[in-house]
Amino acid sequence: MDHRSFLAGLTAAQRTELTETSDRKGLAALAVHFGSIAILGTMIALEVPGWALLMVPQGILIMFLFTTLHETVHRTAFRSAWLNDLVARICGFLILVPADWFRYFHFAHHRHTQDPENDPELAGAKPETFRQYIVHVSGLPTWWSELKTLFRNASGRCTDPFVPANGKKKVRREAARSIVLYAALAALSFMAASDVLLFVWVVPCLLGQPFLRLYLLAEHGRCAFVANMLENSRTTHTNRLVRTLAWNMPYHAEHHSYPTVPFHRLPDLHRLTKAHLGATSESYRSFHKDYLGSLKDLPGTG
Repeated sequence: MDHRSFLAGLTAAQRTELTETSDRKGLAALAVHFGSIAILGTMIALEVPGWALLMVPQGILIMFLFTTLHETVHRTAFRSAWLNDLVARICGFLILVPADWFRYFHFAHHRHTQDPENDPELAGAKPETFRQYIVHVSGLPTWWSELKTLFRNASGRCTDPFVPANGKKKVRREAARSIVLYAALAALSFMAASDVLLFVWVVPCLLGQPFLRLYLLAEHGRCAFVANMLENSRTTHTNRLVRTLAWNMPYHAEHHSYPTVPFHRLPDLHRLTKAHLGATSESYRSFHKDYLGSLKDLPGTG
């Protein structure tokens, strides 16, 4: 069964229930995520014993705001559109992924999932060698790409085919505002002779990016280049902590099959689709073990 046949088989009542958004549930999830960042950030700023070690979980929490950004650009995290847009802008700013640009990028990814000619996520090839895998997971190519995109967009030279002509001005303004805010924060930190932002935000992001890369690689890595969302996207079984951190996006085939289902309804959708899923992994560890085993030059594999 493909995702279109599955969706056609849902009743009107099921569709209504599955697509019900909620400010309350969205705000509760946001409070846990941002609250955890605030607590760890305060402990780092106060330099509690072992504070340097806290930068790793802090970085993971901040970088996984990508999943919050993802949910809010779909406008499914909250019922209120303005709240989705506000949170999207905050999250995008914190992880160097401006929300308006990302919305265009991500919706093109949904329209053309795993289409080598049109899916923008495939513009950067998935790693095929052990060296490429390590470089990819380091996050360095991602940071470089995001910086180039930010400055290119701010200068009005956006050439991304997924950004429509009437959206280029909005993307330019968004990028320019972001650069001004980053520069202002850097200047204020310099004038105050403070390294708080460096150790509460910047260094943790560098440390947390590899964990996000590992997570994201499982979403479509080694999935089929077909139009069926139940086959071209992977659902990865994991624990409740990871599902909470990632706003239930480990249910990724479900999300691609029915993108208007909010994060808190994805477990319900999973119960309906699990018999039809074509790409699953028992855990992220299992996925990466298989992925490493498929690489051409993995040390010790002959």
